[in-house]
Amino acid sequence: MSIVEIKVPSPGESITEVEIATWLKSNGDYVELDEDICEVDSDKATLGLPSEAAGTIEILVEEGETVQVGEVVAKIDTSAAAPAAEATEVVTEAAAPAAESAVAAGDGKPTPNGGNAPIIEIKVPSPGESITEVEIATWLKEDGDYVELDEDICEVDSDKATLGLPSEAAGVITVMVEEGTTVQVGEIVAKIDPNYTAPVAAASAPAPAAAAPKAAASKAAPIAVKASHATGHAGPTAAKLAREAGVDLSKVNGSGKEGRVLQSDVVDYIAAGFNAGDVAQGWGGTREESSKKMKALRRKIAERLVSVKQETAMLTTFNEVDMKPIMDIRKQYKEKFKETHGVGVGFMSFFTKAVTEALRQFPDVNAMIDDDHIVSFDYADIGIAVSGPKGLMVPVLRNAEQMSLAEIEAEIRRLALKSRDGKLTIQEMTGGTFTITNGGVFGSMLSTPIINPPQSAILGMHNIVERPVAINGKVEIRPIMYVALSYDHRIIDGKDSVGFLKTVKDYLENPVSLMFGGKTPEQVLLGL
Repeated sequence: MSIVEIKVPSPGESITEVEIATWLKSNGDYVELDEDICEVDSDKATLGLPSEAAGTIEILVEEGETVQVGEVVAKIDTSAAAPAAEATEVVTEAAAPAAESAVAAGDGKPTPNGGNAPIIEIKVPSPGESITEVEIATWLKEDGDYVELDEDICEVDSDKATLGLPSEAAGVITVMVEEGTTVQVGEIVAKIDPNYTAPVAAASAPAPAAAAPKAAASKAAPIAVKASHATGHAGPTAAKLAREAGVDLSKVNGSGKEGRVLQSDVVDYIAAGFNAGDVAQGWGGTREESSKKMKALRRKIAERLVSVKQETAMLTTFNEVDMKPIMDIRKQYKEKFKETHGVGVGFMSFFTKAVTEALRQFPDVNAMIDDDHIVSFDYADIGIAVSGPKGLMVPVLRNAEQMSLAEIEAEIRRLALKSRDGKLTIQEMTGGTFTITNGGVFGSMLSTPIINPPQSAILGMHNIVERPVAINGKVEIRPIMYVALSYDHRIIDGKDSVGFLKTVKDYLENPVSLMFGGKTPEQVLLGL
């Protein structure tokens, strides 16, 4: 028996522990090489944990448990063979005519059902208030395909999001407009003929008579196929990260089994930066060019970003935060917090809480310009920028100023999971009086985040790096994060922007005396 231990890789710099969010496999299941076996939550993202070998899995920790980076969470028995699907019975000469008729009947095409139901017109629904047109981004079905009820037939881009357009009936589709076409809300883009039944998969062709003696048994014996694993092979999570970061996987040293490239290897490679000993490799050289139309969402984002630069007096002020006090509190109370509230306590809840308290003291940072008026808000709807399959999304925490740390954590988790699955609604992404963005999840040390209009300010978080700092006249190594506040100088004065960011810093560095308002951390964290 050969056992492979599955250990938790490091999701990124400064992360020492993760939470097992969901097991995608059960004890005793057979898993393939590189197949995700569970999802793990860190302070910054939810990631898949791929198997490093093919075999049967033994799960060692429960869902919801917090584990250290490097801890063994599962074992794979590689001596187990993959379960074999039942083979088709050998077709004898006597059964050959029946098999031939089965092949003829199951041609893989939809067949008329003799009905006389009316044709269903698929119209573009309104994705949200004030949206009058959308663009057909991608057809997921082709003309003449059979579609099921509620199956997405295409993706449509609006100014605010990319959404799937589901079929309102089962039947054969007729596509009415081309990809890339801009259509009005309510316009017909496809028709569904419900007078067809789903296609029957084509049956396997009969085996030649000469082969019959070799197949004496009615069922074929299972064939075990041993997967080969070449050095330098990357799993899907590592490969996706490498593609997004433009990393050549051939240059990444794999630390996994047989040299397999793990996600942590790609992260380490990115963090290490350019190696002067590497020889730069050429690329391209064909002199060819390509062009593709920007999607409506990307075009709208481009317009908004340009308008921000042109229409606002945007400046950025910076500061640094010693994260040790928060790290100490999290370490001390994380288990009790999880037992009490059912969610982990991360950095984002502390930042959100600090921001809402600072907005109360500096209300202009929470205001907006409307023509020649200043609109102020007696609430804080905080947008949290998260990375999703369609790009950066900004779901909004409504009335975050009223939320406890546990409520903030639960809401951020809910919205992040919906973003990951591409299920955020327009309503969940509209509004917001202030935004927090975290470039640290991608390794950013410092940036100047751009304002999310019509808001007037945005806070940028960055990665946490151990740096030498002066503490009471002595040099100590502390986990430091640089923070940035970009703001519209037309409405926010310099003293207010600097004062706001300094207040956020003070709250984060003194969570006991400032954030908890006289209560102990235990009372606040546990809702006592």
